[in-house]
This record gives sequence, structure tokens and C-alpha cells, in this order.
Amino acid sequence: MAQRESPVVLNGTQISYIGQDSKDIPHFLGETYGKFARRLDLSFNQLRSLAGLKMFTELEELVVDNNLLGNDLQLPRLPKLHTLTLNKNQLTDIEALLEHLADVTPSLEYLSLLGNEACPNQLVSLDKDDDDYQRYRYFVLYKLPQLKFLDSRKVTKKELMEAQARGAFMKVVKPKLEAIALISSELVIDASYLWGEKRVCPQQLPNEAGLENRPLPYTPLPQGSRDARNHKGVFAKCRYIYYGKHSEGNRFIRNDQL
Repeated sequence: MAQRESPVVLNGTQISYIGQDSKDIPHFLGETYGKFARRLDLSFNQLRSLAGLKMFTELEELVVDNNLLGNDLQLPRLPKLHTLTLNKNQLTDIEALLEHLADVTPSLEYLSLLGNEACPNQLVSLDKDDDDYQRYRYFVLYKLPQLKFLDSRKVTKKELMEAQARGAFMKVVKPKLEAIALISSELVIDASYLWGEKRVCPQQLPNEAGLENRPLPYTPLPQGSRDARNHKGVFAKCRYIYYGKHSEGNRFIRNDQL
């Protein structure tokens, strides 16, 4: 019977556990290799947690590319870790991540976040440009000024100076989903009242939106026509007559005919 090939590749102090579809770091990795491993590669799995790193006390390099790590990522304190690559995961909150790394990886010098929404470049979205990416770099370097290499580029002295001067203001703030939903609801209300359509009224909105006590949105329509459920047209005769000599309708009329 053929012997089953081990999923672990060992090369001195370098450990590779790649493409095993693991959702968590197997316990046996820490028990077997944790005390002497200097480099650990866990790429191409389905990792959602890195809690199993607690036993890797001597770790200096960590590669966890192409996994499912999100904003709830928590690393144990790794005082010797100088290289971390988190490419192509599901990270979106850059500020929370950087603050966590500053706390648990004090020796970090090489960081790569390419392929995450938190890293705004064309690998993630075609509507991002070089300016978006540069602002991101300033913000990262403001939070982690000890970095020597970020993503695919070396950190320059000019970048560090700019990061210290302006990096704090380079954070991109995204509106919360609740706020977007609230704004969308108000736009629907405005449209329904403006056009007199019987689509949505404040009483029909869910209580949790907090709109039942909100004042009606502004509309140029008369007061009596604001209720979308009881809309009535307003008609009146116009008594204003123009007697001037320069209207469009008077261009072919002689002065003696006025």
C-alpha cells in the first residue's frame, strides 16, 4: 500500500501547509513545529482564523495569501515577526487592521495587503487609480512608520515624511449600510410626494428606521397635495397679461397696432 504524502513541507525552519482547504490552523502544526518554525506558509486554504498561531512563538515570517480572513482577524502577539503577507483575503477595515498589527507585531517591517478591498488599487477595483493607492500608502505608513516594504514597493524617505505630515488625514471613510438605506428611503419618499405617486409614505416605513416622527420632506407642491394617498391637482386661472412691446409674440406687430 502506497504511503500517503504528508501535507506539510519542511525545509529546515520553514514550514509550508498549502492548499489543504483548512478553515483553521491544525493543532498538530503548532505541536510539531511551533517551537522552532521561523517561516510559515498557509496560502491557498480557507482560513477564517489564525488562532492556531499561539504556539509559533519564534515565528519571523508569515504568509497567508488566498484565504478568507476578514475584519475579525486576530493575531497572537508575535514579537519576532518581521514579514507578513495577507494578499487576496477579505479585509476591508484598514484602520482596525493596522492598529491591531501595531499592537501585536512590533517588529513588522514587510507588509503586503494586495488583493483586499482595504488596499485600493486596480487589482480590487477598476475605478481606483494611483492617487487612491498613494493615499492608502500614506495612511498605512502613518500607522506603521517602521515599515520598510509595503505591498510591491519599497518605502521611500519621502513617503515617510509625507505620511507623518498628512497620513492621519488620508483615511477613506465609507458610509455605513444603515445610513445608505436611510438615505435611499428618504429619496423614495421625496419622489413619491413630488410626483403624487402612491408608492411609499412615512407610516409604511419600518419603526426601526425612526422615520415615523420625522417631519415631511420639503416639496414645492401646495400643502393640500403633499399626502401621496390623497393627492389632488391644483388648477387656477392666470390673470396676468403682458402689455409690453418686446415679447416674442409681438415681433411682427406694428407699433400702431399695439
